[in-house]
Parts: sequence; structure tokens; C-alpha cells
Amino acid sequence: MAERRPIPVYLSLEEAADAMSVSVKTIRRWIAAGTLPAYRCGKRAIRIKLEDLEAAPRQIPSARW
Repeated sequence: MAERRPIPVYLSLEEAADAMSVSVKTIRRWIAAGTLPAYRCGKRAIRIKLEDLEAAPRQIPSARW
């Protein structure tokens, strides 16, 4: 029997911005910079995979005194 893969969850720019507590403009900047992959659905709709959004933030190295 074939193995079933989970269906990816896609978010709108507004949903992604809300989830990350940033503005839609910031999400668009991340996409333009190549930091966050995005997918065009139809002519205008842009969607972001939830797993890509979760992988986007990077830990800031702590300053050592």
C-alpha cells in the first residue's frame, strides 16, 4: 500500500503575518529577500507553507559577557 503524505497547510500573507506577529509588509520583504518561500495560486493569491513559515525565524546568538 502506498504511503500517504500529509497535505501541506498554506497560509495567506495576512495569516502568516498574524502568526509571526509582524506586518504583511515584513512578510513581503522576507519573500523578496528569499528568506521565506512563497507560492502563487492563480493570478494574484500568494500562499506560504506553514512548515516554511515555522522554519523562517533564526535564533539570535546571545551576547556573552
